[in-house]
Amino acid sequence: MDGTFYLGNQLLPGAIEFIEYLKQKEVQFLFLTNNSSNNRIRYAEKLRKLGAKVSDSDILTSGEATAIYLLSQKPNPKIYLVGTPALEEEFQSRGFLLDKENPDYAVLGFDTTLTYQKIWHFCDLVRQGVPYIATHPDINCPTKNGFMPDTGSMIEMIASSTGKRPDIIIGKPNHYIVDAVATRTHLSISSIAMVGDRLYTDIALGQSGVTTILVLSGETRLEDLKDSPFQPDFVMRDLADLLSVLQKAYEQKNG
Repeated sequence: MDGTFYLGNQLLPGAIEFIEYLKQKEVQFLFLTNNSSNNRIRYAEKLRKLGAKVSDSDILTSGEATAIYLLSQKPNPKIYLVGTPALEEEFQSRGFLLDKENPDYAVLGFDTTLTYQKIWHFCDLVRQGVPYIATHPDINCPTKNGFMPDTGSMIEMIASSTGKRPDIIIGKPNHYIVDAVATRTHLSISSIAMVGDRLYTDIALGQSGVTTILVLSGETRLEDLKDSPFQPDFVMRDLADLLSVLQKAYEQKNG
């Protein structure tokens, strides 16, 4: 959502109109975010405050997808979580036990409350061989004033200290989150389009068989496409531009 639907507390052009148009045409939509610093309840609250008429079920975060995956691997797992209080709530609400001393998994989320002690203990667990799971690989999170370091930056710090990278990364562009979207929407993967602003996460989902639409309202600039291995099916300025294209296509199709 960051860089596509809003930046900070400001909606991007065409955001509300785009969602209302999808509702009008009865097109399913889902807000899919790699940002695991908040849970879907808080994201839905934020969207509603910004004027979007959405429900909690319209949101899927990489944090939720990580919880779903881990529960499929082991019942009631114990985890050491580097994450915000909101992410802790997400896991605890699903029956996870937060265990610092003897966890089944070490889980790295987007932790805006990160401390030296947290990262130090996480590195110790990784060196001991505790399975290492990251919610997503985003290097930066866009803000209205620039960028802030995201989970991908924390992955690099841990790798420098331990020599190890995550055993599994759940979020975009990995198939785990695509499977979660298909399950939630009851759609085939080929029927899904991903709209996003990052080449290496959003647009890279094209490798899983979804149509990809790049918007230039967030992290990516047009010149970035030249050297990227991830090429979108379509490029739009923002959601307002995409809405205009969809409206014209609908009019042409239906006379």
